[in-house]
Amino acid sequence: MNQPSHDAGLFDHCPWRFAGQASGEQRAAQEQRQKRLLAGPGEVRLGEGCFVAETAAVHPDVLHLGDRSYIAAHAYVTDAIRTGADCTVNPFTVVRGTVTLGDGVRIGAHSSLLGFNHGSAPDLPVHRQPVTSRGITVGDDVWIGSHVVVVDGVTIGDHCVIGAGAVVTKDLPAWSVAAGNPARRLRDRREPRGAKRPADPEAAGERRGASGPVAAQERWGQARPEGAEGARERWGQAGPEGARERWGQARPEALAEELRAFAGTARAQAADLLDRSWRPDTRRYADRPGTEPTVRAHCDAVEIADLLLGDVPAHLPAPEHVERLRALQDPVTGLVPEFGAADPLPGPAGVPDGDPAYHVLCVGYALDVLGSSFAHPVHAVRTTTADRLVRHLGELPWTDRAWHAGAWVDSWATAAHWNLRGGDEAAAPGALEALFGWLHTHADPWTGMWGSPTREAGRLQTVNGYYRLTRGSFAQFGLPVPYAERVIDTVLDHARDPRHFAPGRENACNVLDVIHPLWLCARQTGHRREEARSWAAQQLTAALRRWHPGQGFGFGPTADGTGPGREPGLQGTEMWLAIVWLLADVLGLADVLGYRPRGIHRPEPAPTGKA
Repeated sequence: MNQPSHDAGLFDHCPWRFAGQASGEQRAAQEQRQKRLLAGPGEVRLGEGCFVAETAAVHPDVLHLGDRSYIAAHAYVTDAIRTGADCTVNPFTVVRGTVTLGDGVRIGAHSSLLGFNHGSAPDLPVHRQPVTSRGITVGDDVWIGSHVVVVDGVTIGDHCVIGAGAVVTKDLPAWSVAAGNPARRLRDRREPRGAKRPADPEAAGERRGASGPVAAQERWGQARPEGAEGARERWGQAGPEGARERWGQARPEALAEELRAFAGTARAQAADLLDRSWRPDTRRYADRPGTEPTVRAHCDAVEIADLLLGDVPAHLPAPEHVERLRALQDPVTGLVPEFGAADPLPGPAGVPDGDPAYHVLCVGYALDVLGSSFAHPVHAVRTTTADRLVRHLGELPWTDRAWHAGAWVDSWATAAHWNLRGGDEAAAPGALEALFGWLHTHADPWTGMWGSPTREAGRLQTVNGYYRLTRGSFAQFGLPVPYAERVIDTVLDHARDPRHFAPGRENACNVLDVIHPLWLCARQTGHRREEARSWAAQQLTAALRRWHPGQGFGFGPTADGTGPGREPGLQGTEMWLAIVWLLADVLGLADVLGYRPRGIHRPEPAPTGKA
C-alpha cells in the first residue's frame, strides 16, 4: 500500500510508511522538523532516510541517528543517544541517559531504555541524590519487545530478542532469547523452537557455556577430532577417556598427560628442527628449507631454543647471536632492515610499515631472551611528538584494515618500551600518555575493540588487530584493558566464524589472536570463563596434532594464500608453541609443559627497568 496519506498522525505512529506514502507537503514538513533539530543546542547528526515524529519529545545533548532510523510518536528522547542504521524507537518509548544502539535495533512501543540512575544513600532525600550514568549498549540485530525496561549499565549482545514486559538488569550475551522480571536467558536464538533443554539450565552450564561433545560441536562448528587411540599412538597417552577429555567433559589429567608427552617430544626434536632451518652457506636461518634467510627466522630460532632447550641455538655461540642481532640496527633511526635492504626511513609518526615494524618486536625480544638489548634507542619513535602520534592514530585504516592499524600500534608501543628499558625517554614528552588516552577514548564500548567488521571477513580484522594492539600496549605495560567483558563476547562470537575456524581453516595467527585476548581479559573478569575453556580445550587438542616430527609446526592456511602456509617452519613453530602454552594456561595446565614464553608472547608485562 503506497497510496499517499493525508492523515498527518499516520506517519508519526507508523514511520515505516513515510518513505512510500508521504506527500510532497509531508516530506517538506519532515525536512523542516529535522532542520530544527539540527539547528538546536545539541550535537545532532541524522542519516539518510531518517524520520523524527513531530509529536516526539526529542531534547538531546547528543543525537546520532543512522540511516533509515526513526523516532515515532510521543517518544521521549534526551541526553546522549547514538544509533546505527535501521533502528526504530517506536511510539511512547523512553530513551534517556547514555544509550548506544548497533545496526538494526527495533525497540517496541512503551519500552524504556534508561541509561542513568540516581543514588540511594540514606543521608540524602531522593530528589537530592546525585545522578550517575554507566550507559546502555545494544548490539546489532536486536529486537526489544513492547513494555521492556533496560536499566543503566546493561549491555545486550548481537542478535538478541527480549520478550515483552521484560526488565533487563544484567548483561545478555549474543544470540540470547530472554524474558521475565528480572530478565533471564531462555535459550540461544539459533536453536530450533521447542528444542529439548536441560531441566536445570544453570546447573547444566547453559549460562556459563555448556561443555561435552555435542555442545562443543554445536557451539564451535568443529568436527570431532581423532579418538584416544590416535592420540595414544601419537603421544604415548594412556587411557581410553582421551576423546572425552578433548571436549572438556572430564579427566583433565588425560589432557595433562598428552601435553606432557607433546612437550617431551618437542624438546627431543628441537635440535633437528633448528638444524633444518640453518643455512651453512650463508650462516643464517631461513624459516624452512627452500626459503631465503630472514631476520625474523633468526629471532624465531632464538625463541624456540629458549622455549624447548633453555639455551641458544647451537649453530653460533651466544655472544655471536647477540652481536649479529645488535649489528642489524641502524644507529640513526634505531630501526632494523631486512637482510640486504636499505636502512628504513621513519614513518609519519616514527614506525614505518613493512618488515622494520615487526623487527622492532622480534629483534628486541630475541636480544632480551639472550640477556641483551638494542645497541641504540629507537630514535624514530623517541622523537615522535604527541600531536604527530594522535594525528597518525586517527589516519590509520581502522575501518577496513584494523589488523594493520593494530600492528602499527604494537610496533610503536614496543619501540617506546625498548627506549624506556634502555634508560631513555619513550618518545617526546606526553606522547606515550597520548597513546593510551587515544586508545581509551576510541575503544568501542560495545565490542571493546578498535575498528569495524567487514563484509568479506567478519570480525577477523578487528579481533586480529586487537591482539596486536593490546599485546604491545596494555599487556606489555601491565595495564587493564577497557571493556574486558565486551571483548570476550566479541572474541567468542568471532571464534565461531566457519570462514576462519572450520576444521582445516585455522592458522596460527587467527588462533593466537583469539586465545590471547581471552587469556588477557580473564585476568580482569570471569565472564564466560567456561565457554573460553571449552574453546581452548578443543583448539589445544587440534594444535597438538599439527606437530610434524623433527620439523615443528606449520603456520597454517590463509584465505589469500600469503604467509608461510602449511609447511612446518620456524615461524609456525614459535607461534604454535606460544599458543599451546596460552591454551593450556586457560585450562590451568600450562605448568605441565615445562616451558613458559619469555619473548614476544611472554605472559607477564615486560619489565620496565634498564635491561
